[in-house]
Amino acid sequence: MLFMSAGHWWRNRFSMPWQEACLLGCWFSLCAAESFFACPSSCKCNNSSLEVDCSGLGLSSIPSDIPTNTRTFLFLNNKLSTLPGPVFSNLSALQRLDLSNNFLDQLPQNIFNDLGNLTELQLRNNSIRTLDKDLLQRTALLRLLDLSINGLAQIPSGIFDDLPALHSLSLRSNRLQSLDRVTFEPLVSLQQLQVGDNPWECDCNLRDFKHWMEWFSYRGGKIDQLACTLPKELRGKDMRMVPMEMFNYCSQLEDENSSIVLDNPGPPCTKGSPTPSKTKSGPEPEVEPSVVCPQKQRYRPVSVRRAIGTVIIAGVVCGIVCIMMVVAAAYGCIYASLMAKYHRELKKRQPLMSDTEGEHEEQKQISSVA
Repeated sequence: MLFMSAGHWWRNRFSMPWQEACLLGCWFSLCAAESFFACPSSCKCNNSSLEVDCSGLGLSSIPSDIPTNTRTFLFLNNKLSTLPGPVFSNLSALQRLDLSNNFLDQLPQNIFNDLGNLTELQLRNNSIRTLDKDLLQRTALLRLLDLSINGLAQIPSGIFDDLPALHSLSLRSNRLQSLDRVTFEPLVSLQQLQVGDNPWECDCNLRDFKHWMEWFSYRGGKIDQLACTLPKELRGKDMRMVPMEMFNYCSQLEDENSSIVLDNPGPPCTKGSPTPSKTKSGPEPEVEPSVVCPQKQRYRPVSVRRAIGTVIIAGVVCGIVCIMMVVAAAYGCIYASLMAKYHRELKKRQPLMSDTEGEHEEQKQISSVA
């Protein structure tokens, strides 16, 4: 009995420190977790989804104490006007970034270079006027990009070259007048494009993009109305509904421009040409920067839908013409046969008509003698 009580005493003596150690470890782990995802002051955070929401607080700068493992950062409806270069350098795990409804007027070239996992970028309703062509070169996983309600007057060529996964793009309510199809050809996964509410000029500069829009719609993409502003004859009309015959003069302008270039040739192109050997020693002359070889244009396929429509219309017209020719030939044959039959009947009736005329003359002579 004494032995059992002694064992019980030793068990209680060693179990109490063990329980205290477990509680202390749990407390330390909770503190470490809270410090690992410490929410910035005045912002709302969700530890389960790793979301930081600093929207509608009137902030003019992004907090510097955003947790490094943040996946969603919302900064809507604030007074943000500038973005320092390294502001997102520690947020490599970020997947969603929303900076809508702020006062941003320009974006630094390397502002998104550290966001390799970014899939959604919202820049709606700002004052962005220009975009650098290398702005999105490190965001290959981007699937949604919203640049609507800004002051963009043009989209630089090459800005979408590194976005093969982009699924949705919005350029609504900007100051765009024309677009180049070469800029949008790398977007092989694009399914939805919004370009409405822009002052589009439906001239030769938009002709090639019209071809791309038709091809994009043919492969199942969705695009809203691209309503023309100029010229006045096409105001309010969707560019896709404008017939291609209205752009025939563009080819004439291109021919005239090419003839002007041939009439006034510039210095010869020296790119890739072997340099002649020099006998005299001396400093090499510098090549003028204006002497640049013209870049070869990329192949631009014709609209498949327009080609199929042309073939169908041509087939229908040829069929109608053939049917009309067959009907005309049948009508001519029937008419010829009827006329031949009529002439035969007429020849048969001529002798009978001559006999009746002789009998009438004899009767007249007898009546006169009587």
